[in-house]
Amino acid sequence: MCGIAGILYKKKGGPGGRNVGAGQALIDMLDGCQHRGPDSTGFALYREDTSGILRLRFFIGEGPEAIAAKTTIHKTLADHGATVVEEHDEGTTVTLRVNYGGDIQELSYALEHAAKLMSVGASLDIIKDIGTAHDVDDIYAVRDFQGTHGLGHVRLATESDVKPEAAHPFWATGFSDIAIVHNGQITNYWKMRRRLERRGYQFHTDNDSELIAVYLADKLKTGTVLNDALKESIDDLDGTFSFLVSTKDEIGYAKDRLAVKPMVKYEDDDIIAIASEEVSLNRLFPGQPLNTMEPPPGTFQTWHR
Repeated sequence: MCGIAGILYKKKGGPGGRNVGAGQALIDMLDGCQHRGPDSTGFALYREDTSGILRLRFFIGEGPEAIAAKTTIHKTLADHGATVVEEHDEGTTVTLRVNYGGDIQELSYALEHAAKLMSVGASLDIIKDIGTAHDVDDIYAVRDFQGTHGLGHVRLATESDVKPEAAHPFWATGFSDIAIVHNGQITNYWKMRRRLERRGYQFHTDNDSELIAVYLADKLKTGTVLNDALKESIDDLDGTFSFLVSTKDEIGYAKDRLAVKPMVKYEDDDIIAIASEEVSLNRLFPGQPLNTMEPPPGTFQTWHR
């Protein structure tokens, strides 16, 4: 049992006149469903696109381990013609902004072998760690993030260790600015993974959320729009699932036909907000009645800024 959340502000120039930014909104939403996953918490946050500059975040650990990881990262970047323009340590991670105009998939795969890469994007920054939404916020100041949209996840560890790199969200390994949060299980995981690996894609976890992200990113790469990719996912993916996916300018959901995994959404002129439980949506509008709905089984939808 895990909890997912997502929010998108539809209008440019900020969060529709609201006083709460996307970071604080996601903290509030995840705090509402933290009982679904007390082990770890994560956020996929989207800033305005910085064309030509990539944001990279890595797990590097602490002490000598961190020093060695950063040395390897810098060497790999230099080998691929990427120039570091900014570097910042937070918790057990390091964020680098780099000037790079080459093939993102090639660079990403090389960096995955250099260190534990969390996310790559002109807009995307994934922050995740052990503990609650407030624990992660205390380390990484997620509350200060304004941005345009984002996803969140609280995890109950059932099939892997409680460690930062096992937390969610996951990015689409090898692709820029695509992230996913997922509640459920994909039962044809290995069949789908081997099919993608035969086409040259690499995977760096055995997590089915990473599979969904790469599956969707491949669809986008070959010219399918996100809405159609989500439609196809309902037929292609076996299992029980509710998931949210985000790109640099949109957010979407898909829900399997059995609809075992819960999902509730709220929408007005300013925002679309989706979560596993209605209590998460109520945290955005304390004391106010909300006109929410549960997406029907086997449905999908996208929203653009």
